[in-house]
Amino acid sequence: MNLFEKFGIETENEHLYDVAFTHGSYSAKHNLDYNYERLEFLGDSVLSLIVSDYLYKKYPQYEEGKLTKLRANYVCQSALIHYSHELGLNDYLRVSAEESNLTKNEIISITADIFESFLGAIFIDQGIEFAREFISKNILIYIDEEKIFFTDYKSAIKEYADVHELEIDYEILEEYGVPHDKTFIISILINGTEMGVGRGKNKKEAQQAAAKVAMEKLNIGVLNE
Repeated sequence: MNLFEKFGIETENEHLYDVAFTHGSYSAKHNLDYNYERLEFLGDSVLSLIVSDYLYKKYPQYEEGKLTKLRANYVCQSALIHYSHELGLNDYLRVSAEESNLTKNEIISITADIFESFLGAIFIDQGIEFAREFISKNILIYIDEEKIFFTDYKSAIKEYADVHELEIDYEILEEYGVPHDKTFIISILINGTEMGVGRGKNKKEAQQAAAKVAMEKLNIGVLNE
């Protein structure tokens, strides 16, 4: 289905949405002077604002820390990937996997990026109220359902280590990409022994991924609050 018909968008700037779905690898292959990164940056802030506003009003009894933790569940990469696939945004993605040597996992993570870049395009083109309506219809329902997208593996394994008097360290194995679009590969060491390696768009995300691997190896269960 046509993107604009699917989401009820009336626009005179269709190119803006082309930009929102164009990965840097596609731009390089086709000699384009644009990609979705700037729109992704903007969409990230729009999503955070609208979700924060909703949580603030929905849970007046929650303090800052709990609201922050709750928001993280609905704006994390796993959540964005879910939103993107549920909305079928990956069908509009323009990426050149051959040119950029992207891995399967990296292509999956790109679907998280395009949710934010699409939202950024909606904000610019349609305004904040349309963006709020879009988020309300497609995202806030998951808050009402109390769906879990994010588990704090890093805190859970720290609690385990404290109980068993183990030392945990994280080590950056690799860091690549431009400043606003980096990828980190980080290992978790328990008493000096590597127990897991994780990849993420920031250090915290990579540490969470590494901690998850370690917990699976150690067969440690996690209870979500």
